[in-house]
Amino acid sequence: MITRRALPLLASPALAQGWAPERPMRLIVPFSPGGSTDIIARVVAQRLGVLLGQTVVVENRPGAGGTIGSDAVAKAAPDGHTLLMGHIGTLAVNPGLYPRLPYDDERAFAPIALVATVANFLAVTNSLPVRNLAEFIALARRDPGGIAYGSGGNGSATHIAVSALQEATGLRFTHIPYRGTGPMMNDLIAGQIQMTMTGGPPALPPIRAGQIRALGVSALAPVPAAPEIPAIAATVPGFEAVQWYGVVGPAGMPSSAVARINAAIHTMLQEPETRARLEPEAADPAAGTAEEFARFISAEKARWGALIRRAGVRAD
Repeated sequence: MITRRALPLLASPALAQGWAPERPMRLIVPFSPGGSTDIIARVVAQRLGVLLGQTVVVENRPGAGGTIGSDAVAKAAPDGHTLLMGHIGTLAVNPGLYPRLPYDDERAFAPIALVATVANFLAVTNSLPVRNLAEFIALARRDPGGIAYGSGGNGSATHIAVSALQEATGLRFTHIPYRGTGPMMNDLIAGQIQMTMTGGPPALPPIRAGQIRALGVSALAPVPAAPEIPAIAATVPGFEAVQWYGVVGPAGMPSSAVARINAAIHTMLQEPETRARLEPEAADPAAGTAEEFARFISAEKARWGALIRRAGVRAD
């Protein structure tokens, strides 16, 4: 969902002057505590507060696939004190998934900075008689629809990623949507479903424990968190379906506030301590200018919106 080479971690600009927060800031997470978005947001909030000289409070506002929390930010005062920890789902997938968002997705937000990418891991239950991706594809071709994959729900990142794999390969799987990634992973480990393609935080612990088998990673190349797992693109040329996270604010923010927060995020992403805290999430730091992030969001909305229409993906 992002080309990892597209937005490299650039040299940190000097922290822009001319704007400073006047009171504690809010970083809204549009999902429940404990998930990847929440964990990454807390890493960002802690360092952002230090660099900007104000407390940054993480506020969880889950519901409607991230729409409730996103709407709160879209309607907040555009003074730089309320930010959103955006995710591919909220910023790029939801506009194509929900026919009536409570905000104008084209105009509601001021992109500030990309923070990290998280590759998806294609993993299968240990009882499936395949050892690599080529064998998996061959098995799926022999039995169209015979392999059931689980996701965290209709319209989830896994649902979108596997839809992209089906389109790239011509394969057909049976989708089993769950109410959350945790129950889905439990059933994959138990062999109730055969496959998933989900992010590093839920996938890597059972992979490393030998409870499920990894066949590939959805970045264009192996990722630092698991360099031994080959890229799906080595077997399916050009395939990529990576989740990403970035900070946005309400539209109309002062350009000086956008520049100052962007510069602070650049700084933190180069710090060894921050990178070490992101590593357990299999999160690869990535940054660019606010303008690059805006163009990237637009491209992602176009890409995944078109796939949603072609595949007939529907939200729960």
